[in-house]
Order: sequence, then C-alpha cells, then structure tokens
Amino acid sequence: MDLETAGLLLIGGVGSGLTGAIAGLASLVSYPVLLAAGIPPVAASMTNTVALLAAPIGTVGGARRELRGQRRRILRASVICAAGGITGGVLLKSTPSAAFEVIVPFLIILGALALLFREGLRDWYTRPGRRPPLVVAIFLIGIYGGYFGAAAGVLLLAAMAVASVEPFAVTNAVKTVVLGAANLAAAILYALTGPVHWLAAALLGAGCLIGSWIGPAVVRRSPERPLRIVIAVAAFGLAIYLWWQAF
Repeated sequence: MDLETAGLLLIGGVGSGLTGAIAGLASLVSYPVLLAAGIPPVAASMTNTVALLAAPIGTVGGARRELRGQRRRILRASVICAAGGITGGVLLKSTPSAAFEVIVPFLIILGALALLFREGLRDWYTRPGRRPPLVVAIFLIGIYGGYFGAAAGVLLLAAMAVASVEPFAVTNAVKTVVLGAANLAAAILYALTGPVHWLAAALLGAGCLIGSWIGPAVVRRSPERPLRIVIAVAAFGLAIYLWWQAF
C-alpha cells in the first residue's frame, strides 16, 4: 500500500468517525473510501465492519456526560444488537448481497423520515396499546448492521429517537455504543472466516477513533432540529447513491 492510499484511509477514517458520531452515517464515508483504495465490495464491507469497531470506543471517551447512567440500557440493547449482528454476518457469508442491496436504500429512507417526523411518531408510539417492540427493531437493525452496515446507525438512531423522550445527544451516543455490539459480533466472524484487509482496517479504524471522539462535542453544541434535518438529508443522499450503485 502506498502512502497516498494510506493517507486516504486515515483521513477517511476521521471523516467516518465524525459522520458516524454526529449522524449515524459512518459508512457514507468509510465504505466508498475502501472501494477507492481498491478493495472489492464484499471484502470492503467486512473490512469496514472491523474498522468501525473504533467508533464506540471513541464515543465512550467523548460522550461520558451523555452516557452517564445508561449502562443497564446499553448492556440490554447491546446483547440484542449483537445477536442480530451475528445473524447478519452469517447471512453475508452464505447469501448473495445483490437482492439485499436493492432493499437498503428504502430502509435508509424510512429511517430518515422517522428522524424528520420524530415528534409525531413518538406521540403515536406512546399511546396505550400501540407500542411496537423496540427490541425487535434493534435485533433487525443488528442483522442489517452485520450484513451490510451502511446507515445502520441512522436506522437505530431513528428507532431509539422515536421511542425516547431524552435529549438527542444522549440517544445519539447510546446508539453508537449499541451498534458497536453488532459490529463486534460480525467482526469476530469476519476475522475468523472472511477476506478482511487488516492494514486498511487499522488505518481506517485509527482515523475513526479520532473522529468519533470529537463527534459528541459537536452534537452537544448543535441545535437538535437542524441537526436531525442534516442527518435526514445526508441519509437521502446515501440512499440515492446506493440505489444508483444497485441498479
């Protein structure tokens, strides 16, 4: 690997860490960077999952204020998300990804719409007898995160944001740590059996650690509504890009 590619991966990692911590869209940066480095798509997806393990580590360091008192909730959601991540990893290893990639843009759009209309959806969600199980959503998003990963953070952020009445910065930080459990489960599987590009994962992960450490401070100082609009617009952009790639 030449110095130019190494620099691209390191800088791309910083960008993905920032984007992931702020918007749940780390793969919007990291996955295309891995493709630009010449790594084939399936290997890039697996390498991306391994590299993004740095995101929850950086978030824990940068979001201690938001994560205070969230341990039990994070542990419970992480177990569910990790189970989904293992399932998704097995699916990626055993099935072609073309069909799933066609569905991905529509899932991302649903997540973006949920963020845009969070208040109305939350009012509906909290009515007696209408509460869908959040654990099911976390498990399914974990499967998606382990299988493909792009914008899994948006989907998890949307599900948790609709179901909660806490500050957005808290939900965002919890989301990053919980999604890290799905990444960890899938990454262990890929490390044992998949074509992971380890040098690329290390460089991307190093940058991601820096970016995800800085990200919570940006969220903390940003007004919630405009930030959610920015996240949704970025998600729409990613959906269009992935739809174009699929077709």
